[in-house]
Amino acid sequence: MHSPAEMAKSYLLVNFSDIFRGKKEVLVIFAFTTKMDYSMNWDQLDKQLTEIVQKRNQLSQMDYSDESYDDLEEELHDLEDDFNEAYEEVLEPQLEKIYSKLKSDTDILLPSAYLANAYKEMLPDANGIVTYEVAGKVGVPIESDQFEKLDVRIVLIPNPARFVLVMNGKQMKDLWRSR
Repeated sequence: MHSPAEMAKSYLLVNFSDIFRGKKEVLVIFAFTTKMDYSMNWDQLDKQLTEIVQKRNQLSQMDYSDESYDDLEEELHDLEDDFNEAYEEVLEPQLEKIYSKLKSDTDILLPSAYLANAYKEMLPDANGIVTYEVAGKVGVPIESDQFEKLDVRIVLIPNPARFVLVMNGKQMKDLWRSR
């Protein structure tokens, strides 16, 4: 995956040898930078994240022997791959800051690794937006000298998108919020 800066640079190589038949070959290199819109569409992130959470909740209620289990699981993996591709560059720097504050040298993983297998759906707000909570051993465990003998994890939750600290199975604190 290319960084936004790499994506912003485009190089065009033009070989004019066919145009100047018989004349000295000319090689022209154009370099230009396109203006990139780095504004983040948090609503779209929440929409994709919510769709994944809903599929995970649905999958968690199914038995492995269910005929549609494999299809739903494959659909979920495709959604997660698309989510990682779209938002890894946005979420990874936030995770780096979180890990730094928690003084953890645990490896940072792809955003989808921070998803719980199941979420507790809360009542919709006045705008009809459903938020979620988690409990138990969900998310990615992290190690830090600050939290000796505690089960500390980070989980990604939608509406608004946020990384949450889970300690000993209890949702404790938002570590980062999209808005």
